[in-house]
Amino acid sequence: ASYKFAEAQRSKIYVLENGQPLLLALSHNVEENRTAEAISHVKRFHEYFFTVSPEKSAIEYNINKALFLSDNIAADYYIKLKEDGFYERIISAGILCEIMVDSVKIDDTTYPYKAYTYGKTSIIRSSSILYRNLETVCDLVNSTRTENNPHGFIIEKWKIIDNSDIKEVKRNQWIYNKKNYIYWTKRTSIKR
Repeated sequence: ASYKFAEAQRSKIYVLENGQPLLLALSHNVEENRTAEAISHVKRFHEYFFTVSPEKSAIEYNINKALFLSDNIAADYYIKLKEDGFYERIISAGILCEIMVDSVKIDDTTYPYKAYTYGKTSIIRSSSILYRNLETVCDLVNSTRTENNPHGFIIEKWKIIDNSDIKEVKRNQWIYNKKNYIYWTKRTSIKR
């Protein structure tokens, strides 16, 4: 009975703040939750890499966060986009890019784990929104947990399988007429 009691006590973690008990947490086997951590890691990487706002510092912040979660292949992809002027066009045109990750599938039967990501990206311009399909595949290898990589994975062999256009939707816009009245119209059907 005393052995069981000692084992039960070892599974408890007491969190203290200024020497005062704050809460009681239960420890568990790290491997029990590894698949959920892998899904979160892959999702977080894609959100950082594909969320692009028209501000240089925001782009650099997100890309740096993404690069902590992956190997050099993502850095090479970023450098290629930068050299092609992609980010300059985003900034000068005031374009916003967003991602919606639909699902992440992890094959944890073999190591390194294989991860498949399915989602949609949107490229938001003042005149239209372009929706694109996004499918990627990568390997996940175990790594050291850090503040910048809390799940302890590194994405390797990341590859975009599909990034095809789905549809483009014209946006409604506020238009000012000569008397400074504002009216709501479709950009393509402005009457003078």
